[in-house]
Amino acid sequence: MTTVSTGGLALTGVTKRFPGVTALDSVSFTAKAGEIHALIGGNGAGKSTLMAIASGALVADEGTLTVDGAAIVSGSPLAVREQGLAIAYQHPAILPDLTVAENLVLAVPPALRPDLAAAHSWAERALAPMGMTIDPAAPAGSLGLAEKQAVEICGALAANPRVLILDEPTEPFAATETETLFGLIRSLAESGVAVVYISHRLPDVFALADRMTVLRDGRTRGEFAAGEVTEREIVTLIAGRTIDALFPPRAADIGDVALDIDGLSAGPLTGATTRVHRREILGLAGVEGNGQREFIRALGGAIPAGGSVRVGEVVVDLSDPRTARAGGIVLMPQERHIEGIAPALSVRENLSVAALGRVSRAGMVSAAAEREFAGAQVGTFGVKTATIETPLEHLSGGNQQKVVLGRSLLSEPRVLLCDEPTQGIDVGNRSDIYHRLRETADNGIPVVVSSSDNVELAGLCDRVLVFSHGRIVEELTGDALTEHTITEASLTAGRGEAPASPAAVAGGGRGSAFRRFIVGQQAPSLVLVLAAVVLATVSYSHSERFLSAFNIGSMLALLAPILFLAAGQLVVMLTGGIDLSVGPLAGTLVVVASFFVVEGYGWGWWVLGFVLMAALALVVGLLNGSMIRFARVSPVVATLITYTALQGLSLVLRDAPGGIIALDVVDVLNTRIGPIPVAVLVGAALLAGLEYLSRRSSLGLRLRGAGSNDSAAHYRGIPVGRVQLLAYIASSVLTAVGALLLMSQIGVGDPTAGLTYTLTSITAVVLGGASIFGGRGSFIGVLFGVLFLQLIENSTIFLGLSQAWQYLFVGVIALAATALYAQVQRRTAR
Repeated sequence: MTTVSTGGLALTGVTKRFPGVTALDSVSFTAKAGEIHALIGGNGAGKSTLMAIASGALVADEGTLTVDGAAIVSGSPLAVREQGLAIAYQHPAILPDLTVAENLVLAVPPALRPDLAAAHSWAERALAPMGMTIDPAAPAGSLGLAEKQAVEICGALAANPRVLILDEPTEPFAATETETLFGLIRSLAESGVAVVYISHRLPDVFALADRMTVLRDGRTRGEFAAGEVTEREIVTLIAGRTIDALFPPRAADIGDVALDIDGLSAGPLTGATTRVHRREILGLAGVEGNGQREFIRALGGAIPAGGSVRVGEVVVDLSDPRTARAGGIVLMPQERHIEGIAPALSVRENLSVAALGRVSRAGMVSAAAEREFAGAQVGTFGVKTATIETPLEHLSGGNQQKVVLGRSLLSEPRVLLCDEPTQGIDVGNRSDIYHRLRETADNGIPVVVSSSDNVELAGLCDRVLVFSHGRIVEELTGDALTEHTITEASLTAGRGEAPASPAAVAGGGRGSAFRRFIVGQQAPSLVLVLAAVVLATVSYSHSERFLSAFNIGSMLALLAPILFLAAGQLVVMLTGGIDLSVGPLAGTLVVVASFFVVEGYGWGWWVLGFVLMAALALVVGLLNGSMIRFARVSPVVATLITYTALQGLSLVLRDAPGGIIALDVVDVLNTRIGPIPVAVLVGAALLAGLEYLSRRSSLGLRLRGAGSNDSAAHYRGIPVGRVQLLAYIASSVLTAVGALLLMSQIGVGDPTAGLTYTLTSITAVVLGGASIFGGRGSFIGVLFGVLFLQLIENSTIFLGLSQAWQYLFVGVIALAATALYAQVQRRTAR
């Protein structure tokens, strides 16, 4: 080990309090340049909180922070990153709607970010250290957990840190990825980087660390140099008690067959056949990507599968988790934060949802029965919580996993599937879970465990199946079942076989590109174009005047204002918000203009009118954004307030249409090139420019990132609140431009003129493929969405249909498009 500088990380006297709990109590911690310092402790000990303070994601109540010799006064993730500290979080701070390359770009300080046009090749180089085949163009949300962790680590490495924090980095990794990471860590330490390594896997800690610090209950319990403390002593310090046996004894008699699997196939998994016995714990091992993950998820109905599965004598339908559960197979998923828990709901609600029949009568839940039931289960499963009403997201990872396990057992399974049951769990809680799983198997409910920890598989399981190239290639039992034999079999089994095609393993090939387009953000535009061609063909077959220059010009003129309102709506939706005020704002701005931009007034009055319109738009955007950012008002409520206020203001100013807009202004705004209004060309160019900026600028990345996952965006240094504020201001400014065009069409100040535009703008954005939850959308899709809506309105006239059909068409198509996009994304994710 070589120390080349006096920098590193130093936290002194750090205290952090949350409501009802002191997470850290005057903790001091240092990691010197050139050393690997392990920070270890149980779930809830304060490790992640301490490192969140070090990374700028949290601010300490008391204490000081120094990074590479410089004191950090007002920490933020970006400021700390620029000072030379990088962190790979335990739960990867992935922005799911952005590509892998875009996530990596946001992971490094601005000075190190490549031009976005070259981000793909830069990302390939950034991903190389972990040696995993990951497509930089793939949506990050489509990756498996191990791939997400690799992206998280590679992003931290790409920041060229002088201090590197790795929080539980190997939890989803198999042995090969873990060894690769260990090599990288040792090389970084030798080059003078201070490495903080957090892990519940004590063998890893003892293999890597130069020093180790133990936290328990928010306090330092000891700091030791490597070699002066034993693993058993560390376990006792972490748990605060002596743990006699981490693993329970194996079953003396595994009983008769309870689960019969014949030819199970899913993705890379092909034709897996085995039997699981009634009192058996069956382990699944193999290098990640060889089929074991697909095996357990297919059994639980989480992914489409083929083959036959029988529980007892009953064939189980594995088409989805609900039908698998009805057949007696219950899955504890690997990513509990995404698939396993409802984090905002209480411990009581998370437990009782699995046993509603016991706490309800005639379909109504009994509050008293539910509280009594949940309280009893908390004691039974050993969940540590202040009350049963505590939101589950506030519990430690180990206690969350106990709730997941408890809820699974309350479902009365006939087979229990556990995908990484102790991932991110401390040694004390691991022991509790291991003994609970053995008790479950002893009671005649077979347990299937998929784990990347071969020590866990060897200690817990009665039998282990090793997977390679999508097939079961070895079965280990009895004395042959050891960590060494599992590791050896995983790395050598099937070595002589031809590997799967790159398209199947790495997602490459033409099929992958097509799938990526289908689930991408431009696919809805193609759907809209095809639908528009069909509709135009039908309309033209009824009347050749449909494609006349007059009709085309009239149709395009009517859609011009909506282009700008819908563009603003998408800007807001990308951040995860919505702006209900755009329609009344447009109408109110026209009313304001009708007092100044009118016939008989000079240019001075007209300019004043335009200035007042712009000022009112800015005030409304600022008001909307401020209510959402500072007052924490829901976007729907905040913009509904301004919706009502603006409509009231416009009616106060004019209770009836009046004030004729100056014809010179109208003529300028209605200028055409042939049959095409210039305003439409400007709007189309604006949307194309916004699309380019959203994909190729740092502002666009921040905009989409803020809506994709606001907490991950914060960790990535995106000022989420400021981005939201600017988005609402931009929406109002674009609405003001649309109001000018609306003014030129109606020619008078009409207080009700803009009311329908709110719903129209939202519909156009949704048809264009945007997600109402944020992070996903296309300005090109908005262009085609607006065009398609106007085409529907125009076609109903030529087809001789009433206005009611226009609304019906729009509603049905919007619902169909939303359902189609959701189904495509869901099937791709599965």
